Amino acid sequence: MTTALAVRDPWALVPSLGNLDAYIRAVQALPMLTAEEEAQHAKALRETGDLDAAGRLVMSHLRLVVAISRQYMGYGLPQGDLIQEGNVGLMKAVRRFDPDQGVRLVSYAMHWIKAEIHEYIVRNWRLVKVATTKAQRKLFFNLRSMKHALKGQTDSPQRQALSEAEIAEVARSLNVKPEEVIEMETRLAGGDVALEAPADDDEGAPPAPISYLSDDLQEPSRLLERRARDEMASTGLSRALEQLDERSRRIVQARWLDVNDDASGGKTLHELAAEYGVSAERIRQIEVAAMKKMRAALQAA
Repeated sequence: MTTALAVRDPWALVPSLGNLDAYIRAVQALPMLTAEEEAQHAKALRETGDLDAAGRLVMSHLRLVVAISRQYMGYGLPQGDLIQEGNVGLMKAVRRFDPDQGVRLVSYAMHWIKAEIHEYIVRNWRLVKVATTKAQRKLFFNLRSMKHALKGQTDSPQRQALSEAEIAEVARSLNVKPEEVIEMETRLAGGDVALEAPADDDEGAPPAPISYLSDDLQEPSRLLERRARDEMASTGLSRALEQLDERSRRIVQARWLDVNDDASGGKTLHELAAEYGVSAERIRQIEVAAMKKMRAALQAA
């Protein structure tokens, strides 16, 4: 049995993923199991549920997860998160591994590690519904490498747009529509933008998206203010009108509340003056007094 792995707490040999560099150095230093040791531990796990054996199988393949995680660094997700998800896939592989099949764990685990990382990327990538079908997922995870092969060993092949012939070739190879290739290429080429400005942001820099994407209308103070205004416009206004005599209420309603559908506005002072047989100035005085009385009623509410 490998001495380095035969410890009471094998996980103590590996630091936390919070220090990624130290973690990678530690897992790279762990020795690999021989075929005989791997089969011995796998049988012990399957037959007796030996957790120490499971731990040694997992630890001896942590470097495999680190190597696979590097293949998915172009999706804007932290490598530590990719490694963590890959480790979950490795544990699933160890639990299902059958040494009697004549296959080494490294070959069997690769599928589970990649599958778990794939699911994580699709779940958490910055674009919603980036890959919903099996063909689209295949496009999502192969477009970068295919584009690199088509464009050659240039400094930045991902920034060069595919030609129509190259789009058709990718679509034919991956069994998707050319429109899906174009859409996926556009999404993959889009850069991430920080919502908040960095701490050392200078005054001349453009405003961060958080400054114009936030919905001020949903702030609690705005909601309360809008609710009070709506209350004022409905029941509050009705209560204020009830404080007026019939003529004053009629004048206020005709002037400000009974607006015609043709956007011509309420009645004029002269129209109301002719209706009540008084001067326009008298109608104005009644209106001013009524508005003052209503304002007092609203403030007292």
